[in-house]
Amino acid sequence: MQRLTVQNSPVAGTTRRPSSVSLLGSELKQLFRRRRTQAMLLALAAIPVVIAVVVRVSSAVPPGRGPAFLDRISQNGLFVAVTAMLVSVPLFLPLTIGVVAGDTIAGEAGLGTLRYLLVAPAGRVRLLLVKYAGAAVFCISAPLAVALAGAGIGWALFPVGPVALLSGDLVEPDEALVRMLLIAAYQAVSLLGLSAIGLFLSTLTDVPVGAMAATIVLSVVSQVLDQLPQLEWLHPWLFTHYWFGFADLLRQPIGWDSFGDNALLQAGYIAVFGALAYGRFVSKDVLS
Repeated sequence: MQRLTVQNSPVAGTTRRPSSVSLLGSELKQLFRRRRTQAMLLALAAIPVVIAVVVRVSSAVPPGRGPAFLDRISQNGLFVAVTAMLVSVPLFLPLTIGVVAGDTIAGEAGLGTLRYLLVAPAGRVRLLLVKYAGAAVFCISAPLAVALAGAGIGWALFPVGPVALLSGDLVEPDEALVRMLLIAAYQAVSLLGLSAIGLFLSTLTDVPVGAMAATIVLSVVSQVLDQLPQLEWLHPWLFTHYWFGFADLLRQPIGWDSFGDNALLQAGYIAVFGALAYGRFVSKDVLS
């Protein structure tokens, strides 16, 4: 089954080159219509719901126990979103990104539709860009699902009032919600480098599960390396190094240094692994 639609010209025997917008729209439609994608977004949204329900039905959480901010949830429901984001960053978000990015090219090759997409003609470079753009949109959707579900369930189950920031300042709930969205944006940027790695790995194989697993494993390995003091010189170059830097968004005034450093690092990974994916994909034999 072809995943990207092709528009036929009214002139018999000719094919009109589909626009990049139509290719991207078709890719996004196929991506978010899949039950697997919907299930992953629902699973991410369920993380803050589970946290909120457990805190609601249990006794008070002792300070310092569990994830950061867990003990503050019962006083202010908006902390559900922050706690859920901290829980999701190490494994759950990278897992979903690995699945989507690892399936970009390998999934089409595994189904046998890649050769038809290139005959369309979509063009190899344009198809590669569309596939990465679709994965990037999912990078935005995944942390947004956690943040919105966390804010919603926190508002429903707990009192909501002024939020105490890490700097000790108090902000009103509407400003706190804006900061939650900024945290989701920060995480979306953080995942773009991993998505580029997954895209490259997806061009190396016709088995999407292999590319998915390799992408997820690399995210875990990078986080482990980032915890080893002996490799401190390497830490600033690891794509996971700034994943928890969104704490600066919970200070007054907001610290943008981590956001900028993170964006610059992810842009480097996008450039390097995007170039590797291009070099591999333009020479890939899709007829074998």
